[in-house]
Order: sequence, then structure tokens, then C-alpha cells
Amino acid sequence: MEELLAMRKLKRVSAASNPGLMSGEVVHEDKLLNRSLQKGLLLEFKKDSDRMLLAVAQRPDGKKNWMVSDQNGVTSSIKPQQVTYIIPGIDQFEQADIADFDQKAKDNLDPSLLEFAWVELLEKNHSVTPEELAEMIFGSAEPLECYSAHLLLSQDEIYFTVQGTKGSRSIYKPRPTEQAEELKRRKLAKEAADKELQEFVGLLTSAKLLPSRDKPPKSSWLGEEKIWSKIESLESYAIDDWESDEQRKMAGTILQAMGLAKTASSAVNLLIDIGYFPVHVNIDLLKSRIPTDHSEEIIMAAESLILDSYDPDEINRKDLTHLKVYAIDVDEADELDDALSATRLQDGRIRVWIHVADATRYVQPGSIVDREAMKRGASVFLPTATYPMFPHKLAMEGMSLRQGELCNAVTVSVVLHEDGSITELSVENSVIKPTYMLTYESASELLHLNLEEEIELRILSEAANLRLNWRRQHGAIETSTLETRIKVPNPDDPEPTINLYVENQTEPSMRLVSEMMILCGEAIAMFGSQNDIPLPYRGQPQSDIDASEFDQLPEGPVRTSALLKRMRAAEIDFRKPVRHGSLGLPGYVQFTSPIRRYLDLLAHYQVKAFIRGEPLPFTPGQLEGIAADVNVNARVVKKLCSSSLRYWILEYLRRQPKGKAYNALILRFIKDRVAALLLLEVGLQTSAWVSVGTEIGDEIQVKVEEAHPRDDVLSLKEVVKD
Repeated sequence: MEELLAMRKLKRVSAASNPGLMSGEVVHEDKLLNRSLQKGLLLEFKKDSDRMLLAVAQRPDGKKNWMVSDQNGVTSSIKPQQVTYIIPGIDQFEQADIADFDQKAKDNLDPSLLEFAWVELLEKNHSVTPEELAEMIFGSAEPLECYSAHLLLSQDEIYFTVQGTKGSRSIYKPRPTEQAEELKRRKLAKEAADKELQEFVGLLTSAKLLPSRDKPPKSSWLGEEKIWSKIESLESYAIDDWESDEQRKMAGTILQAMGLAKTASSAVNLLIDIGYFPVHVNIDLLKSRIPTDHSEEIIMAAESLILDSYDPDEINRKDLTHLKVYAIDVDEADELDDALSATRLQDGRIRVWIHVADATRYVQPGSIVDREAMKRGASVFLPTATYPMFPHKLAMEGMSLRQGELCNAVTVSVVLHEDGSITELSVENSVIKPTYMLTYESASELLHLNLEEEIELRILSEAANLRLNWRRQHGAIETSTLETRIKVPNPDDPEPTINLYVENQTEPSMRLVSEMMILCGEAIAMFGSQNDIPLPYRGQPQSDIDASEFDQLPEGPVRTSALLKRMRAAEIDFRKPVRHGSLGLPGYVQFTSPIRRYLDLLAHYQVKAFIRGEPLPFTPGQLEGIAADVNVNARVVKKLCSSSLRYWILEYLRRQPKGKAYNALILRFIKDRVAALLLLEVGLQTSAWVSVGTEIGDEIQVKVEEAHPRDDVLSLKEVVKD
């Protein structure tokens, strides 16, 4: 303060001895104004948008430009408009002395002197040049003091603003008090934010350097708001879903401060490196915003339904507990919603029962649990987890079929004609007692053993063959191929276990189940048509395909691949059945998965209401509106499941020994010698260049050159035999 008072006194003395100083007149007008460039002058110029440099003028370069030697010893040509200040009082300056001059000028800088000058000039409403300011605060207008004053003014963001120019000099005017105070407040806030950012960057850097086992837990980043908000911005940036421009800019600033590119992948990798994301985080799942948990409200509502013993169909349920019932599914299935029974009638015909879990025993249209299921649209089955449409306890303990227990079902009973067509059908509420819970593998084994005591399973297999032949005679297209399943029980580990299974859909047990599900779909469509019930009738226009065109292609995946490329898009009608060309059916309704698919549940609502003799809950128009919303979610789920499966197949391939050979089937040629391949060991379709002489249907061997699951990159090379 004493220094400022002394400066104020110095200023008053200076002003009294030179009244023109504070009246706005320019000191040394003739000497400084409009001074042109000449050799030996010391000047400041704008190198680029971020840098100002001192340089000595050397010689003209063309008509207007000048060659200058800057403080870094670099000689370059500059335009006149790049010159920001010519230091007065210097005629011949040596380039070697620039660094010393620059340092001394910066040592002179004292922002408090600038504030003092601002107060004085604001009181009198006067503008000032760098030379005048030097006289005011330093008591001298020597070259060094003038340049120091220029630096104070040109770098100031609070007290002064440029009013205009006189020749090569800028004129500065003091800002109003309110404006200066606001700018000061912003500057302090920015400085605090910058400090906070640097502290956060320090936390990120420290976490990155730690080994995986020692990285801070995710919860540690969520405690303080100032830390969590920055983590949240990075997470939003990683999934391209920021809530505001401020959040996007914050993430970009953090990435830049960490020396990373401003990209979503950089944000993902950073969050993995600090331990916030697991190494194998499912970014597509985060982007989809598919709910992975049920709210407490939904869970409580679902559990209350389990406790409610009321069964609206109890008196009308047919007791089918005498039947041998087979439930066949994958070994890790949680929700079991269909099972099968069969017998041979005295006239030799086969009767089949398709028992479907009665989800509507618990859930009614419009209820809170129903609305939540509608919003989800389907259960989500990923290699790493299952996110069920209904809360787990309701699905498992209430709705699902359970071995050896009395279970409520909707049973579709069908009698097949000897050619495989439907001759009789009924749809009834039932109670069953599942006998076996079989995996596809164990069911195939039982079929192979051909045990007399499992005659019912053999009858089911016979029925499946009848149905397949009947459908083929009516235009069905064979689309069975390899299907890959992957289970990752510990996905949060850096190197989780990957259990991969490749299933051939033509295997007896898979064919059996597939045909029975299709049979159920045709039967429900027929039942709906006979009774004028609006349902989601699925169809597919008959593709203009002459099967004989593909006779030259090997049966199996090669022919299936060619046929699938010619098929037309599916469609849904909500009033009457429509032909399903690829299945070879006059009508089809998905009915066998009401616990897993909401459109199946809709069909159950309609059919169950008809059986009870109650008004149908939905008109065709209402069904169409609901289906439109559900199908939007279904497409998101389908895309997510596909991308997740592909990620883990690539991760599986990445981990295999370098140079390992895989058998690959050539499905078709894409362009020249680039072929679409099916990797038989993993069930993945991909592409690679293949050698001359190979043909569609040939098996070759390939090896993995590169596999990067995060970037969805797989590069294969054919193994050429000697």
C-alpha cells in the first residue's frame, strides 16, 4: 500500500509538471507516431494465435514484408499486420540481447501497479498509451519500461480495453468499475477451476500409474461432487451422450490436459486406465441406456404378486400332471417358459402338447409390472449378464416352469395328420409337472440312445421330422446354421473366463425344439383366425426364390447364407394371419416366450381373455401401437446382443496362441478374391482374401493376424499349404 501511495504521489508530481499527460495528449508525438519499420528496430510480433515473440528487424522482404530474427534465433518473414508493438527509443538492437531484455521486462511486471493506474485514469476518464503508462507507474518512458507497460496492458483482462490505435501503438481505456469487478470475479473463478482441474488431473495420473489390483474402486470417484461431475462428463463423452455443451467441453478439457485426443475412445480408455470402467466395459450397453436393474417399487410389486395365491383360471385348469413333460433349453437358462409332451394315438397319429408358462397368472394388462415389461420389450441375454423383462424372483419363482413342481401353463394341444399338417388343436389353461429339465446336449444324447422308457421323446422327434417335411413341401426355406453362445462369468476381471459353445441348429434336439415352437406358432395363428382374435400375426412375403437355383450349393451354412440374402423383410398384421414364406406356414404367432418377449405376452393376454369369455383387452389398433414401441426397443436389444457377442468372440480369438489355424468355410465371394467366411470353431462370419483356385463351399485354414475387440477389428490370413 505504501508503494502504491508513493506511486500515486509520483504520478501527481509527474502530472503537475506535465499537465498534458493526463489530458490525453501523446508524449513524444513526432518521434513515436507512425514509426515505420527499419533495420535494427526491436519489435513484438504475433507468431501464431497463441504466441507473441520479440524480434529485430533485418531487411525488407518484397514490397511490404520484413525479415526479422526472433528471440529463438529464427529468421522469418512477417507481414506488417503481425507487428503488435515497436519498442520506442531503440534504433539498433542486437538479436543476441533479446532474451535478456525480455526477462528484465517481465521482471518489471506488477499487476498492482496496473490497478493503481486504472483507479487514477478511471477517475478522470482518460485513456492511456503504453508509453504514458510507463511514465505513470515507472516514472520513466525508457524502452524497457515502455515494453513492460505494453505487456501489462496487452495481457490485462480486467482493467483496460483497447480503444483504438495511433500508428503502431494501441490506445487503452479503463473499464467501468462494475465491468472490472465482474471480470475479476470470473478470473478468480477460472483460476479456482484451473486449480481444481489440475488436482483432478493429478488424481487421474496417479490412478493410471497404479497396477490393476491397486486401482481405486469406482465408489471412490463418486464421493465428492467436484470429482464426480468430472468423471460423469468423461463417461458421457465416452458414450457420445453429454447432457450439455458445458459437460462436453469439460470432458474435452480433461482429455487435453491429460495429453489425449478429444475422442470417445480416449475417454473410454482413460476411464479403463484409472479403474473406473472394467477392462471389458460394454460401451454399447451404456449407449443403449437399457435398464439393467428393476426399481425397488417394481420389485416390491412383483413380489406381492407371488404372495397372492389367487388364480383366476383355477377352476378351468386342465390337470395334465400325468404327462411326461420335457423342458429343453441351454444349460444356463434361468427363465424356462416352454416344455413338450407327446403320445401316439390308437390310429397312429401323433398328439403333441406345447406347454407355455402362464405369465398372465400373475401379470395383468396395465399393471405397474406390465408397464415396466412393456417398456423393456424383452429380456436381454448378453455373454456377461442377463437383464430380465420381469424381476428375477417373479420370473423364476412364479412364472417359470420348474422340474418336479406343479406349474401353471397355457397348453397348446395339436394332433398331426400323417403328412405333418394340423388336424386338431385346442388351447387350454393347464397345470403340469415337468419331468425333465434337459440341455440340448443331454436331449440329443437321449435321442441317440433310443431308450424304450423315453418313447415320448422319440415321438417328439418323429413329429419334428414330419413337421419339417410338411413345411418344406409348402415352401419353407432351410435357414439352420451354426449358432454361437458365450458365457463370461467374471466380466469385471482384466482377463475373464470365456466359455464358448458353437451349436449346430440341425442337431436333433435343437431341430426338435425349433419345430415344436414353430408348430405352436402356427396353431395359435389358426386358433386366432378361427375365433377372430386380434393378435400380432407375423408373416413374410414369399420370396421370389427358386430353390433349384441353389441346388449346386452345398447344404448347410453355404446354402443358408445365399438364401438369407434373397429373403424379404418380415411384417406383422394384427387382424388376421398372413403367410410366412420362409417358414412355409399360412400363419404364425410367437407365443412360447411370454416371460422373455413382450409381444408373446400380448398374445397371451388376448388368448387368455378369449378362453375366459372376457372382452379382449386390445383392439388391432392398440396392438399395433404397442408393437411399434416394443419393436423399437427390440431392435436396440438385438443390435446390442449382436455387438456384445461379436466383441467376446474377437476377445476369445485375441487370446489364442499366435499362429493358431482355424477351419473356415467359404460362403461366397464379395469382390475378386475377398471371400465371406464362416469360422467353424467359433461360428463367426467374417471376410479374408483367399488364394486362386478355392471355390464356394471349400474349407480352408486361416490364422488371426490382428484381433482388437474394442475397435471391432479382425484381420485374417489364409494358411497356404505347401
